[in-house]
Amino acid sequence: MTVLEKMGQNAKAAARTLAVAGAEKDRALTQIAKALLEHQEEILEANRIDLQNGKEAGLTPSLLDRLALSPARLEGMAEGVRQIVALPDPVGKVLDGMVRPNGLRITKVRTPLGVIGIIYEARPNVTVDAAALCLKSGNAVILRGGKEAIHSNLCLAKVMRSALEAAGLPADSVQLVEDTTRRSSLELMGLTEYLDVLIPRGGAGLIRAVVENSHVPVIETGAGNCHVYVDAFADLDMAANIIYNAKTSRPSVCNAIETILIHEAVAEEALPKIRDRLQEKQVQLRGCERTRQILGSSVIPATEEDWATEYLDYILAVRVVKSLDEAVEHISRYSSGHSECIVTRDYKNAKEFTARIDSAAVYVNASTRFTDGGEFGLGAEIGISTQKLHARGPMGLNELTSVKFILEGDGQIR
Repeated sequence: MTVLEKMGQNAKAAARTLAVAGAEKDRALTQIAKALLEHQEEILEANRIDLQNGKEAGLTPSLLDRLALSPARLEGMAEGVRQIVALPDPVGKVLDGMVRPNGLRITKVRTPLGVIGIIYEARPNVTVDAAALCLKSGNAVILRGGKEAIHSNLCLAKVMRSALEAAGLPADSVQLVEDTTRRSSLELMGLTEYLDVLIPRGGAGLIRAVVENSHVPVIETGAGNCHVYVDAFADLDMAANIIYNAKTSRPSVCNAIETILIHEAVAEEALPKIRDRLQEKQVQLRGCERTRQILGSSVIPATEEDWATEYLDYILAVRVVKSLDEAVEHISRYSSGHSECIVTRDYKNAKEFTARIDSAAVYVNASTRFTDGGEFGLGAEIGISTQKLHARGPMGLNELTSVKFILEGDGQIR
């Protein structure tokens, strides 16, 4: 039996305990939130090793930002766990019920998925968010993070496992794969005997690799080629503010925008306003020919590849379009199905945009940065699903459950 198979076996056993746990889950999560702050220096020291290794390996500033922990971020992680404690337990919730003509009583209830595997990259906060959500929803979890965050993840997993034991739940409810080579990822994708679902969180390359290679059912998350369309009837100051926030507040995350589309009727006035705001963060613009005519040669000519790229950096593609139809066509062609926004004061155009855009989250006059479990009131999220089965959008507690039917009779036979 391999190390991962043993982890899968242990996770299965832990999942059976978690499936019938009640208040113990909240006690364990409260203990985890407390332990994160009590072990702050130990966690931050492990993170400093990862950051130093990342700098020596040439990680980009945006990737280093994803990797970095701080007292404020640790407090945020702990608060995220406390918010999950405050949420209703989804397990056992009755969704529907009926009594058949023969007297058979049928109840449809929420039930845990079982054992969840998560493959992710250089974001140690995922280690805590994912574990907490899985625990609250009654699932055991096997975490496989990237090599960039291995010291941080090992420390966080150790802290959480100790907290679980202190609360009377199996430590193996949360397990971390220590092998960060490709071999461990491939083996995890083949653990059909133990894993009920596999969730990738990271860049487009990671997600594609998991979707194409996994034998375990996959919930596809994350890649965020997100757009803002500035309509002919937009408030241009609002548009500049929304674009600035959606691109620069944290460019390394999946709900940051990568392309803006500007209606030609307002392009000459809107583009200089938008450029001036973006220059505060030295955002590089890659634009169509009309954009370059308006803003000048400082704008790099956009290529076909630019429209399809999730930069996760201070880079933004810009295209002037002739109509709402052309904006919708562009988004439909290049979007990853994550989050899109229209800035407009025209009610009809807003309704048409929201009806025609087929993404997990569609905004009118608001930043795409709100596509987040916490902002949606779901607590921490396991990821943003960009597919349509079994979940879509921010995946909170309900999305980590399945259903089962409970049938009660008094001797009925068929």
